[in-house]
Amino acid sequence: MGFVDYFLIVWDFIKYAKDHGIPVGPGRGSAAGSLVAYSLNITDLIDPIKYNLLFERFLNPERVTMPDIDIDFCYERRQEVIDYVTRKYGADHVVQIVTFGTMSARMVIRDVGRVLDLPYAYVDSVAKAIPMELGITIAKAMKMNPELRTMYETDDSAKKLIDMAMRLEGLPRHTSVHAAGVVISPKPVDEFVPLSRASDGNITTQYTMVTLEELGLLKMDFLGLRTLTVIQNAIHGAFDVHDIDYNDKEVFDMISSGHTEGVFQLESAGMKNFMKELKPHSMEDIIAGISLYRPGPMDFIPKYIEGKNNQDNIQYDCKELEPILAPTYGCIVYQEQVMQIVRDLAGYSYGRSDQVRRAMSKKKADVMEKEKNYFIYGNEEIGVEGCIKRGIPEEVAIKIFDDMTDFAKYAFNKSHAAAYAVVSYQTAYLKCHYPVDFMAALMTSFMEHTGKITEYIMNCRKMGIEILPPDINEGEYRFTPYEGNIRYGLAAIKGVGRPVIDEIVAERELGGRYRSLKDFCMRLSGKSVNKRTVESFIKSGALDSLPGTRKQKMYSYISIMDGVNQEKKGTLSGQMSLFDFASPEEQKELEVKMPDVGEYEKEEILGFEKEVLGVYISGHPLEEYVTTLEKNITRTTADFEVIDGETEPKVKDQERAVIGGMITGRTVKATRTNNMMAFLTVEDLYGTVEVIVFPRDYEKYRTLLEEDAKVFIQGRVTVEEDKPAKLICSGVVPFDAVEKELWIQFLTRADYEEAEQTLFAILGNYDGIENVYIYLSKDRARKLLPKSRCTKVCKELLSELYTKFGEDNVKVTEKSIEKKFRA
Repeated sequence: MGFVDYFLIVWDFIKYAKDHGIPVGPGRGSAAGSLVAYSLNITDLIDPIKYNLLFERFLNPERVTMPDIDIDFCYERRQEVIDYVTRKYGADHVVQIVTFGTMSARMVIRDVGRVLDLPYAYVDSVAKAIPMELGITIAKAMKMNPELRTMYETDDSAKKLIDMAMRLEGLPRHTSVHAAGVVISPKPVDEFVPLSRASDGNITTQYTMVTLEELGLLKMDFLGLRTLTVIQNAIHGAFDVHDIDYNDKEVFDMISSGHTEGVFQLESAGMKNFMKELKPHSMEDIIAGISLYRPGPMDFIPKYIEGKNNQDNIQYDCKELEPILAPTYGCIVYQEQVMQIVRDLAGYSYGRSDQVRRAMSKKKADVMEKEKNYFIYGNEEIGVEGCIKRGIPEEVAIKIFDDMTDFAKYAFNKSHAAAYAVVSYQTAYLKCHYPVDFMAALMTSFMEHTGKITEYIMNCRKMGIEILPPDINEGEYRFTPYEGNIRYGLAAIKGVGRPVIDEIVAERELGGRYRSLKDFCMRLSGKSVNKRTVESFIKSGALDSLPGTRKQKMYSYISIMDGVNQEKKGTLSGQMSLFDFASPEEQKELEVKMPDVGEYEKEEILGFEKEVLGVYISGHPLEEYVTTLEKNITRTTADFEVIDGETEPKVKDQERAVIGGMITGRTVKATRTNNMMAFLTVEDLYGTVEVIVFPRDYEKYRTLLEEDAKVFIQGRVTVEEDKPAKLICSGVVPFDAVEKELWIQFLTRADYEEAEQTLFAILGNYDGIENVYIYLSKDRARKLLPKSRCTKVCKELLSELYTKFGEDNVKVTEKSIEKKFRA
């Protein structure tokens, strides 16, 4: 087919990457179905014969477009591969591709509204009447939303705004460099297409990817995949991840338990629940799971699970379907199955079957009508026998084609799913067998995403892995395993750059551990370490291995650094200091004495950690409320965050949500009508989110909205393009309004009566309104104590009760706050 050169170009730069230790993905897209690509190690671990992948899904004589092999590389070293290709073929032969950001429906409404000088709130109401749907147009939105149509028909300003926006909709708004696309040409690229210089100085084409392909130019996608970097950093070269056991029962058991935080493609809440239902026991199950868990195919998940659990009950419309659909328990899951069905049942060539698959996925009704006729009755001119000639009844053939058409628009490329399932399994294997190394590598990759770091810290604690503070004597640039726990990465400290860390580590390797704050300052004086850096280290806990408390170091570091600088100046001028004549033992005596100021309160320590790390290490102000939060919230702040590789947050626009946390920031502003409203920053265990409280609700709840207040907030999510998702407040319930009940268990009534006065004495020290129940386990009887014995459930009370009656005999239950919001 004339693609030898194409395969060799791809083989060459992949070989370069592997030879230089740059992680390369096992494959991506339909190329995983190519035996040639597999033989050349362009793809690996995905044996297309073993997994029944179709080459014709990738390439066939009837395909009208060039083959397309997309490659994933380590996201930190992807540029090295592009640089190699540039050197090999010449800088004028290799150019990155431009991409145009277009005016989407909501964006163009906002842009036009700004030009027309319409009030922001008015334009915002029009924009938000457009549903948040991928690829939606204004015209489609007016059909979907009667409210928008009414605005257009009854409001002259809205009509003018929308009409003008519709004329501009879809036009290019700005240019940027395509995330992965690169052109490689036989002659200088500017002989084929015009070029331009991007804002960062890089040269790009002026034509987009589609136009370049139409011109016949060779386009390659060099994609950066974070997970490949995580895998490499986790194994430290100790073994080859290709050699692991891909049928490890422990790994599948872990996936089936839903403990897949951090596992590629399997860590969302919905996917975890799906895996718990599916209980995968093979790679085929993982491949199918990745393919099914998407809008559309999700409707078939119950049928798939039912088939998996009751395989004897699976029914096929005809016996010819069984070998095709048996691996997926009677469900059509993959595009390749569509191709196999039309080929095996109706006699299509694989080339033409790919055309049918493409027509179905793109919903080409006219093409589908013709193909349905060919599928059932055949067509000699194009070499298709048809189902009837092959012994399949007409009504059965019609049903099969209709079912196939219904699902084909959602069907997934099995080759791509198989390649990504391998990466999913690799990360699951590492989490199962090397949890500390894996979680350390995972957190290193998300240093810039505080929400993800916090989420993974929580997960580590559930796994029994302690997160240790950064440490200048033990830590590295990255998060690192340390005696079964994880040492926080020095690079995650705000305001501390790579050069500073490299100097600290290099000096430590050269001169040994740092002995004191003065020793640290002395050895790094004159380098990148300055007073601001030292302060950040103290606040983060990175200097805890040196003598003195954090408070003592904060009170003395400036004078120590000033003294060190003076000594250095004296040395440069030829003066000698007492240190020059002292022995190591005497030098210890000459160390600066720390002031007698004790240590900061726990809240201050946590506040400093949050300031310089973005997360809490020593604890969390909300950690005692974990159970309360889990019971009452519907979303965490992490759900409002957009992570690299995603285009939108987990929350959906206009979704009703309940969050819970601590108010860490509050700004009160007056509206145009002189009513007061508030903008809050609410922090939970995972990060922060902005909450907007409009005047009516601010007036109602303002006494509850003070800084440091711990509250549940109910509201409506608002998601705007290129802006963080927010919550519009509609209700507030303070944590202390959560109704609790205290239960204390005794074996018999006699045991209770013996302890009654002691219990009453303890309860009397904590007056409150929460009911106390006595449970007699032998009689299975309960007793509500009188109102005079109501108490206030708190840590101090529970501590006393645990000591006296045993932790297993004391329990606190909480009621849902749902009714509180309706009150």
